[in-house]
Amino acid sequence: MAKTIDPQWSARTVAVHGGTRRSQYGEVSEAMFLTQGFVYETAEAAEARFVKAGEDEFIYARYGNPTNRMFEDRIAALEGTEDAFACTSGMAAVSGAMLALTKAGDHIVASRALFGSCLYILEDVLGRFGCEITLVDGTDNAAWEAAIRPDTRVVFLEAISNPTLEVIDLAHVVRVAHANGALVVVDNVMATPTFSYAARLGADLIVYSTTKHVDGQGRMLGGAICGSRELIRGPIEAYLKHTGGAINPFAAWTHLKGLETMDLRVRAQAAAAMQVAEALEGHEKLAAVRYPQLLSHPQHAVAMAQSASGGTVLAIEVKGGKAGAFRFLNALRIVIISNNFADAKSIVTHPATTTHQRLPQAQKDVLGISDGLIRLSIGLEDPADLIADLQQALATV
Repeated sequence: MAKTIDPQWSARTVAVHGGTRRSQYGEVSEAMFLTQGFVYETAEAAEARFVKAGEDEFIYARYGNPTNRMFEDRIAALEGTEDAFACTSGMAAVSGAMLALTKAGDHIVASRALFGSCLYILEDVLGRFGCEITLVDGTDNAAWEAAIRPDTRVVFLEAISNPTLEVIDLAHVVRVAHANGALVVVDNVMATPTFSYAARLGADLIVYSTTKHVDGQGRMLGGAICGSRELIRGPIEAYLKHTGGAINPFAAWTHLKGLETMDLRVRAQAAAAMQVAEALEGHEKLAAVRYPQLLSHPQHAVAMAQSASGGTVLAIEVKGGKAGAFRFLNALRIVIISNNFADAKSIVTHPATTTHQRLPQAQKDVLGISDGLIRLSIGLEDPADLIADLQQALATV
């Protein structure tokens, strides 16, 4: 049985002990069950389990696994939801949540500032399958009110958008959606599990790429969908167990180990991100520095009302367009170029030519993804070293 969580425990304690199941050997570190199936004592026991499996009874790794279940219980407890389903990746979580909840003819409203793969799921996949998609300016409360209708099935958004760091008034969107009977699905990765406010503000499902922050050390892909037990063990589990989206036990075990240190890592990274943002703001080689905690951020007031932190990522716009951005990127000595973020190592990405390169130029212009835009993910290095590295690279522009 899972270890009982005291409601008085802090998130840091839950991240170490939540969901723990010990075998008869009494191991300290969570056990990793590398098995695809499970044995039944009798044919009658097998029949009974297929009719209704108990809390700690498993059928097949695609349906569930003891290691996976520990991770699901722990991340749900951290998020403040009743349950969770662990997926192979963040995009498996996004696509699983959206496809499990919708059918042909449904209306979906989403913010237009989304990660490129999320836009693909909405426009190319769900659109092709007969869903009506309406994209809105997520920072405009009136736009949500105008777009969400009584026949809207799902509202989808990134709490903080990737890569431009727009911040959405989540409480307002939830109110409008629920007033029309729609479910709210929030991609919460940029807000981070440590500083999450999605469940508190009423989101129905919260999805994560657990590759970021939870693993947070460049090792394993993973994802999670958190929400009510009715939704998770109903349409979400049914869709994912039949389509093969469940996380593998080794990744789940690695994520359990990552959760033990996540609070410490993310708080240090977020504090460093603020230091870097303050150091870079106003730099003569930059057209803009975007970070939710900066007073200059367009949604600063909303961001601060929702969370005490702006997360671990900031966006900077280098003067000189693509040439200036590339000169800056190539001059960095500590910060590495990659397309991941929320890692222990600081990472830079040029969205216009990588993560969002497939978008038409007109759409990039609307989203603010310019040729000079750089997404900067802050790691665990000394902030002073990072600032010095960024400043010397900017000097070459």
